[in-house]
Amino acid sequence: MSRYYVACDLGMDEVRMLQGTLHKGELTISPLHSFANVPVKGKDALEWNIPQIYQEVVETLRPLGEHDEPINGISCHSWGSDYVLFKSDGTLVSLPRHRNDPRTAVGTKKVLGKLPRETIYEETGALPIPGSTLFQLGAEKSLRFSGTRFLMPIADGFNYLLSGVPRVEASQASMTQLYNPATKAWSESLLKFAGVSPKLFPPVVTAGTELGPLAPEIAQQSTLRETKVLATCSHERAASLAGLPSNDGENWAYIWPGQETLIGAQLPKPFINETTREMKFSNEVSFGESVCFYKRATGLWILDECRRFWAQKDREMDDELLTHLAASAPPFEALINPADPRFHTPGDMPLKIQAYCKETNQEVPWKPGPIIRCVLESLALLYRKVLTELEYLTGRGSTRVCFLGLPQNILPKSFIANALQLPTLIAPPEAAAIGNIAVQAVALGHNNSLDEAREIVCHSIKMETIMPHATVWDTAYQRFVELAVAAVPAA
Repeated sequence: MSRYYVACDLGMDEVRMLQGTLHKGELTISPLHSFANVPVKGKDALEWNIPQIYQEVVETLRPLGEHDEPINGISCHSWGSDYVLFKSDGTLVSLPRHRNDPRTAVGTKKVLGKLPRETIYEETGALPIPGSTLFQLGAEKSLRFSGTRFLMPIADGFNYLLSGVPRVEASQASMTQLYNPATKAWSESLLKFAGVSPKLFPPVVTAGTELGPLAPEIAQQSTLRETKVLATCSHERAASLAGLPSNDGENWAYIWPGQETLIGAQLPKPFINETTREMKFSNEVSFGESVCFYKRATGLWILDECRRFWAQKDREMDDELLTHLAASAPPFEALINPADPRFHTPGDMPLKIQAYCKETNQEVPWKPGPIIRCVLESLALLYRKVLTELEYLTGRGSTRVCFLGLPQNILPKSFIANALQLPTLIAPPEAAAIGNIAVQAVALGHNNSLDEAREIVCHSIKMETIMPHATVWDTAYQRFVELAVAAVPAA
């Protein structure tokens, strides 16, 4: 007998609906529908078009009711921090604001001007999260709450629209920066500071909680009368980690690249103390009782700034050309410390890189190829340094590393794998949907445990593994550490 699941992947740029089919111990993932998630620019706000997204989701579900066998479950996951305000009848108070709306900067400044970072860390186990719900609430007007019954993160809001049951899954709760992972409850002190009634926040549930059947009107339109709505891992990162083919006893780390890169590992419980705060590590709730313990590091922002500068000079280059130029450049001619504050602000990034290399008496890269190679090698070595800090704090080494959402060209993958000197697993773009579906299968009793679901993922979904081979990176790392120690960035 086959089992069928739908994962609704609510991305900031694209929404994807995927179907998972579990048949005789094999899992297949098939696309159902995808569409761009385009924010609405209002008169004085940047907002998410929730009605349009909801309509697309429901339209995708309608033909699924024509299957010979029922869709067993559906669950949504999304980015964190942004939220939806609902009235008592389940309708929207207004369109939710985008985390990049100008008011977020105002709210952040207001909150951090009155609330010490140490207090936030003690309550949430996390350093200030860019665009978090806490910071957005700092700029909210109290009038918006006059008709509000529930405040919910995006994915949990969609699960509510689909089921009529208001719940917030723990991984999304932790991204609000209003949740205490140690007490496993909303932080009363932070809610009081934000001026928000605790009654606005639905109960927090663990990943794998069954919310109930599809709302009657949706079930009637789609004839999906046997479909259950579940709260799996509502945050995309927790969902991605839930589906990785690993066992609970295995010590593995993960890297989540982007303009900022997150390097972390899963721990059995939160790790919150003065040392972890000073070393800039945060805690994020994951599947079950586990916690993602991670650090934010400089990411692809530096490369993006280089490309933007060259494009302004009519030297725009695509990924393929930049990869070729970087691969053709000599290795380890120059390194930078990406944590240096100069690389965290916009401007002529190639010039900043050249100035750094000159100041540190290294070969100065003048052309795009050597500059890109310098950045890629330096980022890979920075990630090794963060992983070393992670292992120092947790007292455990890593047997392998899992990459999530890594760019498709091979150069950064091999650079990072060789820099870390660890076997590396490259997760597919559908990693979050795979984790979403794996948790659904466990919650509905179709798999006995997450370990069993992960084993099915392991032999069903092809994932690339890179083995390190270039030990010359060890020597380069010693150079990098000396550079980083010689110029420690300001706090």
